Amino acid sequence: MVKVLVIHGPNLNLLGRREPGIYGTATLADVDRELRTLAKELGVEVQTLQSNHEGTVIDHLHSAIGRFQAVVLNAGGLTHYSIALRDAIAAIQVPVVEVHVSNIHAREPFRNVSVISAVSAGQIAGFGTHSYLLGLRAAVAVAQQRAQPPAQGSGPRTESASRHRTGASARRRSR
Repeated sequence: MVKVLVIHGPNLNLLGRREPGIYGTATLADVDRELRTLAKELGVEVQTLQSNHEGTVIDHLHSAIGRFQAVVLNAGGLTHYSIALRDAIAAIQVPVVEVHVSNIHAREPFRNVSVISAVSAGQIAGFGTHSYLLGLRAAVAVAQQRAQPPAQGSGPRTESASRHRTGASARRRSR
């Protein structure tokens, strides 16, 4: 059975109360309940955790090694500056789906940058708390894809390398 860890970062314990015009009125308990319902529907196990502390979020990521097949992470404000969090995601070799309740790309300029997106499997933002459900679906899909053995003949593609060499040869001949 696929196991997914969902980590809610700083200030997400205030969902439903903090800036409802941006983050909506659903509480963290509502989100966790919806995640458990969807997990049951998908036939997967989900564990949810929340912390307002960067080191604890990193510890939770480290704990995913060997225990979970994917992580859904809403890093909150840590998204925009935490190189330590970025390095932890890169180190664990467990796919991480980055989620955000608001569209971070349509907000203040400092929120437009995600230092963790380059090491995440993907990013889902701007769908309210539904972003978490989309993130769980994505995490399950990535975990299931990784668990499947590669199809026969799906080794490294050599035709692109030969096409590149052919293209280079063609350019040299045309000079």
